[in-house]
Amino acid sequence: MIDRTTRVLVQGITGRTGRMHSRMMRAYGTNIVAGTSPRPEPVDGIPVFKDCGEAVAATGATATVTFVGADALLGAIREAVEAGLGLIVTPTEGMPVHDALAALALVRAAGARWIGASTPGMAVPGEAKLGFLPEASLAPGAVGIMSKSGTLSYEVGYRLVQRGLGQSVWIGVGGDPVKGTRYAELVPFFATHAPTRALVIIGEIGGSEEEELAAALVAQRFAKPVLALVAGRSAREGVTMGHAGAMVHGEAGSWASKQVALEAAGARVFDTVAALVAAVERALTPA
Repeated sequence: MIDRTTRVLVQGITGRTGRMHSRMMRAYGTNIVAGTSPRPEPVDGIPVFKDCGEAVAATGATATVTFVGADALLGAIREAVEAGLGLIVTPTEGMPVHDALAALALVRAAGARWIGASTPGMAVPGEAKLGFLPEASLAPGAVGIMSKSGTLSYEVGYRLVQRGLGQSVWIGVGGDPVKGTRYAELVPFFATHAPTRALVIIGEIGGSEEEELAAALVAQRFAKPVLALVAGRSAREGVTMGHAGAMVHGEAGSWASKQVALEAAGARVFDTVAALVAAVERALTPA
C-alpha cells in the first residue's frame, strides 16, 4: 500500500495534464521523485527522464501514474513493467480493449498491480494520492472505498467527510470492461486491513463485477459491514450508461441481479447516495 514515503514517478509529466496533476499530487504530500517524457526537461524541480528504466535506476521509484493518450497507454504500461515498477495507475480513458487485454497479461506475468484504465486513481488519505481524487472528498478514517465511478465516489466521499467519516483506503478500479484490478481481487486486502472498519462499494449496472465481488465476500467470510451503491437502476437494456462496461443485456448485469447477489453475501444495497451515506454513518456510530 502507498504512503508518503512511496517513491512515485509520473509518465507523461511534461504534458498539460501530467504537469497539472503532478503539482496537485505533490501538494497533497505524494512523494513524486521523477517523471518521464520524450522531452526530458525538469518540471517544478522534478527530474525528468526519457523512460521508466532510467527514472527507476536514478531515483528508486516503485510506483507510477501514467498520463498518456489511450493509444500510447499499452506501451507506457509495458515500459513500466519492464522497469520493475510494482504499482501502475492509469487514469486514461478510452483504452482499446485488445490493448487492455495485452496490458493485463503483462502486469500479471510481472506480478505488478495495475489500477485502471479509466480510473480517478487511489489514495490513502493523509498519506498520498495517485491520480486526481479531489482533496475535498478525502480525509483519514475507517471507511474503505472501491469504486467504478469517479464522480459518484467523489460525492460519496465528500458527504462522508462532512459527517466526520473519512477513508482508510480509496481505490478507483475504473469502469472499463477489461481492467487491471477488479473488486473481488481487493477483498482479501480489505478483510485484513485493520484501519478499515466498513467497506463501501460504488458500483453500477453492466458486467458481472459486483456478482464476482459477492462470491469473493462469501469465500473470504468477510466480517466487516459492506454497503453498496449500484447506479443505473432505471437504465434501459442495451444502452451504455457512462462507462464502456455499464450496459445491461437481459437480466445479466442488471440492477436486480447485482442487488440479489450482494445481499445474499451479506451486503446492504442502496440506489441513492443519501441512503448509502446515512447507512455508513449508522454502521460506524457506537450504539
